[in-house]
Amino acid sequence: MSSLVDTNAFDYINVLDKAADASWLRNDAISNNIANADTPGYKRQDVNFETQLAKALRSSRYTSMDAKVANVKMNRLNPITYTDYAGYSYRIDGNNVDPDTEGVYLAKNQVVYQGLTQSINQEFQNLQSVMK
Repeated sequence: MSSLVDTNAFDYINVLDKAADASWLRNDAISNNIANADTPGYKRQDVNFETQLAKALRSSRYTSMDAKVANVKMNRLNPITYTDYAGYSYRIDGNNVDPDTEGVYLAKNQVVYQGLTQSINQEFQNLQSVMK
């Protein structure tokens, strides 16, 4: 007899969990950018996750979204922090952080994180209603 864990019931939850982790990491990067807005030579950091997810979902081109999510290799789906515009600076001290822009990025990321957590909760509610 197969258990719920052996099925693909958690595929979406696993991908959403990875996306939420990436959003949390991005929140840390943006907060760090804001904290270092006056640090000479500091370069803003960001997180790359969406590109990896799109590439992972594109690998199985002519299949349903369920099949695409089921085929995602979770060990290859990791957020990467990188230095954004490393060679660019609009200030004399070499810093490339604009606090106003970072505030917008932070607000956007908070909305994304809230959406991801709501989606995770909805997936668990779906599982719970199926088990009743």
